[in-house]
Amino acid sequence: MEGGSGPGEGAPRGAAAEVLLSGVFSLAPSLKVDYTLSLNSDAELLMRRRDSAPSSPATRLMLSDCIGCYASQSQVAAYFTLFCYPLKKGWWDSAESRRRVARTFRVLVSPEAEENRAVAETWAGKIRELSAPRIPRLEGAIYGHLPQPCQVLVLLNPQSGSGQALHLFRTQVQPMLTEANIAFSMCITEKHNHAWELVREENLSRWDALVTMSGDGLLYEVINGLMERPDWETAIQKPLCILPAGSGNAIAASLNYYATKVCLLKEELLMSCTYFLCKGLHAPLDLVSLRTASGKRLFSFLSFSWGFVSDVDITSERYRKLGSARFTLGTLQHLTTLQVYKGHLSYLPVEAPNSISSQGEQSSLSAQRANPVSFCNGQSVSARPQQGSVLEDSLLVPFEQSVPKDWIAVPEEEFVSIVCIYQSHLGTDLILAPPAKLYDDAIHVFYLTAGVSRMAMIKFLMALEKGTHLTLNCPYLHYVPVKAFRIEPSMLKGHMTVDGEVLPCEPVQGQIHRRRCRIISGS
Repeated sequence: MEGGSGPGEGAPRGAAAEVLLSGVFSLAPSLKVDYTLSLNSDAELLMRRRDSAPSSPATRLMLSDCIGCYASQSQVAAYFTLFCYPLKKGWWDSAESRRRVARTFRVLVSPEAEENRAVAETWAGKIRELSAPRIPRLEGAIYGHLPQPCQVLVLLNPQSGSGQALHLFRTQVQPMLTEANIAFSMCITEKHNHAWELVREENLSRWDALVTMSGDGLLYEVINGLMERPDWETAIQKPLCILPAGSGNAIAASLNYYATKVCLLKEELLMSCTYFLCKGLHAPLDLVSLRTASGKRLFSFLSFSWGFVSDVDITSERYRKLGSARFTLGTLQHLTTLQVYKGHLSYLPVEAPNSISSQGEQSSLSAQRANPVSFCNGQSVSARPQQGSVLEDSLLVPFEQSVPKDWIAVPEEEFVSIVCIYQSHLGTDLILAPPAKLYDDAIHVFYLTAGVSRMAMIKFLMALEKGTHLTLNCPYLHYVPVKAFRIEPSMLKGHMTVDGEVLPCEPVQGQIHRRRCRIISGS
């Protein structure tokens, strides 16, 4: 006969935490070994074989890693099953990643099925209670978590990355959602901007979160669709989640990096982000409002770039089936003919008007241009929002005007690449902005000026894997955190990209909007 549950029984020797529940249960499915279980106020489940020596250490399951626990019945006996995803090192890699651990215990404390069920329900309920994420309050940011149970809308692009998104969802994501008691409805996108159009008209009250399974481009569509709604101020607060199934997966890599300081790839990164969704913690996310000289208004959550980085991103699309390897191939091709792009870069610095080169020098860039370049088929376009538009860009002025006097104009006019990024990662294994956070109210501008050698470029790109590129002593590499920026090409050359999506080459300016939306995160 197996023991019942009750506070104080079987408490581990020397434990400081209060024991909430304890009992003796058989481990399923074999039922050949009995375990003494102890659930304490530190959200730990301690497991010790009943036939082991009293001094033997207990196995610990940290309930902070638990995504679900359920009770069930089979004739007289009842059961409770918990699903945990602790960080563990693989035998092939020193980095930690999530590994599934499931345990089922049989409850047989009474000949009455109802009593056994009640005990199983008590344990399952307490484990779920202790598994709820602790909501941090950092720097005044307000975190929240999804209700349990919850209902989410999954938008999936079956063509993203190597074309395995639907298969990965069915085999890896869906089982975890079931374990976490998350119900979902799925919409498979059928064309470019399908998600943009869908969320613009969708009844969002049906969903607790919007989930994208693709690369970064699908989340870009969702955010811009939400910002075009009449109720955009409410709609953009709907928690968003990204499950990586694309080639770049930069925002997913950033979210994982913030939570673990570890870079994961492929299925391990997908499991980590699915785990974040199952835990349900959501945090603020900065957005950047972008305006083009042709009159477009876009919202970006990741990056804007012009030059080498954008050209690699766009021209490597032909190798999409190779997954992330497409970027390596594209990089090698563009290094053979390193291009220079002429134009002007201006910005409003976060603090002092100084740029930091990779040599650690402070380079004053205070020279202001009297007449910045601006064109759009001979017509000027105002950067101020028109009546009825959303979210005023208070730091920007119309393109026909010079940038404000407190802005800095970069004296160089020839660039190899300019990247304005607001998260840590440019790709799954490319840490371009290690200091970046979800809501640090800064655009991290990196620019490479003409004259940089191919060898220096290779060293720079290799250093991105560790985020050590600013220690390379390269005088052509510059970094500055800014509130707003303006890029004005002198000639329409090269690609421009926003969150990995291509834009026509033209003058662009943007500013940060702090904590404008919310995203499922690990911290």
